[in-house]
Amino acid sequence: MDFGKVADHLIPSVNFTLPADGTQTGKTLEGSTPFKKPEFYIGCAKWGRKEWLNMIYPLKTKEANFLDEYVKHFNSIELNAVFYSIPNADLIKKWKAKAEENAIGSFVFCPKFSRTISHIKRLKDAEVPTDLYLSSISEFGKFLGPCFLQLGDNFSPNSFEVLQNYLTHLPQDLEVFVELRHESWFADAVLRKKLFEMLGRLKKGAVITDATGRRDCVHMELTIPQIFIRFVGNGEKHKESDFARIDEWTAKIKTWLDSGLEKVYFFLHQHDEKDTPILANYTIQQFNKHLGAKVPEVKFITKETELF
Repeated sequence: MDFGKVADHLIPSVNFTLPADGTQTGKTLEGSTPFKKPEFYIGCAKWGRKEWLNMIYPLKTKEANFLDEYVKHFNSIELNAVFYSIPNADLIKKWKAKAEENAIGSFVFCPKFSRTISHIKRLKDAEVPTDLYLSSISEFGKFLGPCFLQLGDNFSPNSFEVLQNYLTHLPQDLEVFVELRHESWFADAVLRKKLFEMLGRLKKGAVITDATGRRDCVHMELTIPQIFIRFVGNGEKHKESDFARIDEWTAKIKTWLDSGLEKVYFFLHQHDEKDTPILANYTIQQFNKHLGAKVPEVKFITKETELF
């Protein structure tokens, strides 16, 4: 994931402090009490990483069986694989079967909307590909988590009405989180307020993307009592900084849980994905220790686990 990537030598100068809660967060959680059994889903963005052989996948695992192994370690995945083309139902059924047969407990796929819808059609006249997408992902059944709609860097507030219209016509029971990247969504206070109020009214979530070079995307606006965080780490060289960032997120999420947050989706990315399972496991450990999550830890094959 290259979004928000900065030159390595600049990383130590970045202020990673999480901003204060946005205005919409206060409205969303106002009057709520702690949810009795909040749910926690922690995972990665893809399972097809050869670097994870002999780390979390047995050395001789074939690529076709990587998902079988992935679901033994994580309870969710931010499914980017369906972004590049609208999946057919048979493929979804195949992935579902792998989760049914191998997952250590509950497991959810959180599929990204296909780029035909978000980047090519740009949400206009997208009824046909949207219907195809929804029909396919429905095959996940109980394994379907929220979908996330990522708009391109050039999808600006000029398209506010297009976005609102598209979200309005999605099935009301479809859980959706929206990720926006154009800087104007966050820089203009009036537009920002209008955006998050609209998402709250439609009961759609707002993705928070914690990337080094785009601190404006850490908007801290909750439009529903759930969070979907895309955390982008900076790799082995900066692991202490990344761990400290996870610690701060843990503390922040604790305040939201105390105010009624119901679900946490936290997905780990890195520009070099080799060490992502290590960062993910640290996240699981901290959430279990401080937030009362009961997410099974990653089972490492190598001595990586001795880092902890």
